[in-house]
Amino acid sequence: MTAFRTLDDADLAGKRVLVRVDLNVPMEDGKVSDTTRIDRVLPTIREIADKGGKVILLAHFGRPKGPDEKNSLKQVVPALTEALGRPVAFVADCIGEPVAQAVAAARNGDVLLLENTRFHAGDEKNDAGFVRALAANGDIYVNDAFSAAHRAHASTEGLAHVLPAYAGRTMQAELEALSAGLDNPARPVMAIVGGAKVSTKLELLGNLVTKVDVLVIGGGMANTFLAARGIDVGKSLCEHDLAETAREIEAKAKAAGCEILLPVDALVAREFKAHPSYRVVPIDGTEADEMILDAGPLSIAEVVLRLDKVKTLVWNGPFGAFELPPFDTATVAVAKAAAKRVQAGGLVAVAGGGDTVAAMNHAGVADELSYVSTAGGAFLEWMEGKDLPGVEALRKA
Repeated sequence: MTAFRTLDDADLAGKRVLVRVDLNVPMEDGKVSDTTRIDRVLPTIREIADKGGKVILLAHFGRPKGPDEKNSLKQVVPALTEALGRPVAFVADCIGEPVAQAVAAARNGDVLLLENTRFHAGDEKNDAGFVRALAANGDIYVNDAFSAAHRAHASTEGLAHVLPAYAGRTMQAELEALSAGLDNPARPVMAIVGGAKVSTKLELLGNLVTKVDVLVIGGGMANTFLAARGIDVGKSLCEHDLAETAREIEAKAKAAGCEILLPVDALVAREFKAHPSYRVVPIDGTEADEMILDAGPLSIAEVVLRLDKVKTLVWNGPFGAFELPPFDTATVAVAKAAAKRVQAGGLVAVAGGGDTVAAMNHAGVADELSYVSTAGGAFLEWMEGKDLPGVEALRKA
């Protein structure tokens, strides 16, 4: 982490510390239904408070077009208070006199949660006036929201240019994990990329084939590559119009010395539902009215065999329709094999983005891999090789 400023570099005592966190949590019946993102930011909040800083939390919630009760962060306060184990005061705005008064009245070590930054259009516009209004209530800025770091917004990037800026502990852990995954990995490196469509991950695939030694393609994406090789995939999800693009990616991989692994067998069915009648077939054995819904046992064995020979794994996307058993078989089997190697000390495994977190939780290995990122878009943009504005703003000069 020598490239970035962290809390280790910050003098926090007696300071007003603006902390950008991700509290964009799912709600059910007015209550937080998954506290993962809250749990991730607790170490940073506690450390700043314990070192005598006033903790002033900035976050967004939903996609409001202006102030509205449905997207108020006030509804997150009970879950945050319970998880933190100490009081959290709520302020009904994120700029202006209400905030100034609340911050002035707070004691060192107190925690304040300000209202949704996106209630003001200036946040997403990274408006200079809005940045100054936010900064007026802080002495130090800490970014602990990697999941929002791919956006150059006032609360995620602008503040880092007007206040001394540092990475929080969650941001630090994420950056260290990502560095170990692709920026400076132990080789050989394997990437697993799954999911539905090649079209959503063209930049990702194009970047990975130049950085990894083995690229495993699963999910609906694999069908497009199989079709491009002339294999009949029946009525499987497949982007036939991207066959030429798939061939170009394979050619780029070959030129870069990256091996692409596709399924050699599959679980196929005529119905897209849990526990249908299904068959295990060679990859060219899919009938016209069947769908490929998961990789088969020979494919799993091949991936696990290759996994034993690599030192780094980066994973985005499931192998099959993992929400519908038995089409979770490949994802679960490979995830458990990866976790076993991580726990034995032989593998660094970083997973993240979209369905990947749900898939790792489903497999029961989320706590056994090196790092599982809850950042969707930011994780993908990092895998695509893009600079993230919120991260770049934290770099040491």
